[in-house]
Amino acid sequence: MLHTEEIDILSLALHKVGNKSQDEGVRLSAAPVCIDEAVQSLLLQYFLSPFKSEEYFNLTHPSDVSLNEIYRYVSRIFDHPESFFEQSTHIARHLYEESTHPKIKSGELYVVLLDHCIVDGEETEAVGLFKSESKETFLKVYPTSDNFAIDYEDGININKLDKGCLIFNTERENGYLVAVVDNLRQSGEAMYWRDDFLNVALRCDNFHRTEQCLDLCKQFVTERLPETFNVDKADQADMLNKSVQFFKENEIFLFDDFTEQVMQQPEVIQSFKEYRAEYENDRNVRIDEQFDISAPAVKKQAKIFKSVIKLDKNFHIYIHGNRQLIEKGYDDERDMRYYKIYFKEEQ
Repeated sequence: MLHTEEIDILSLALHKVGNKSQDEGVRLSAAPVCIDEAVQSLLLQYFLSPFKSEEYFNLTHPSDVSLNEIYRYVSRIFDHPESFFEQSTHIARHLYEESTHPKIKSGELYVVLLDHCIVDGEETEAVGLFKSESKETFLKVYPTSDNFAIDYEDGININKLDKGCLIFNTERENGYLVAVVDNLRQSGEAMYWRDDFLNVALRCDNFHRTEQCLDLCKQFVTERLPETFNVDKADQADMLNKSVQFFKENEIFLFDDFTEQVMQQPEVIQSFKEYRAEYENDRNVRIDEQFDISAPAVKKQAKIFKSVIKLDKNFHIYIHGNRQLIEKGYDDERDMRYYKIYFKEEQ
């Protein structure tokens, strides 16, 4: 977890990076930017407030992490802080080289050296890379001699960071500990920030292990279970609920305990084990037999474990608990299927 209360800005460089496919070029500043205490406070809010997730990454490279451009430039900054501004220009040029998608917007790139960062209980320095692409129009109201006047100005909303990353000076041998923000990552052109410019991969920690294992369970219940066994949507919803509940009620994940409590039936357990092997092979990942469960990862994944039965366009049934309180049947007279739900109180 990142604590931001004591973080200071040691150095800040600002460059304008355009879209390479449109030959917009790079405008490099001549020197680091000097800021006063008030501006520093606003910038720290702008830079750091979006970093709320406990999902972390590492810089990577197919051959050797030392060949990752950002890894190389950031390492030089950590080793030789006096080279900060020179490295910031290299980072800006690298971003420009990766800004080839026609929809990528030009914007200001902030390269920042930060001190007193506390992450996972350890104090360290960090290099922050932030890009502002979106401008908003702000109204300015000011008094005149006997009235008021209204004007406008385009600027940056400090509550809406477009793209950012924090590279902490720890876990260097693994590609540093990296936190990433990309508010446009769902669109195709936005993938350049994380995949091309930074080139990061999920850090293999308990957050990632928990998230990956929950995804395995969800995929098995929604894809393989109905193909192999005679289960309906209510049975699937029940198993999804039991899966999430197991992760919420336990601090340690034990594979055998999970399958016995959630899957229960030997044939379902065997099918889950076979699906796990396919999942690991297809995604080139490993689901560990035992790990400490990450509560933030459970909270994040639980949001997409929606135990919902959608009935035509008329009804949605949300199942949160006892599977025995819902029955499925068939009405011959109406030639329609139905669900019967039992409850004690209507709220």
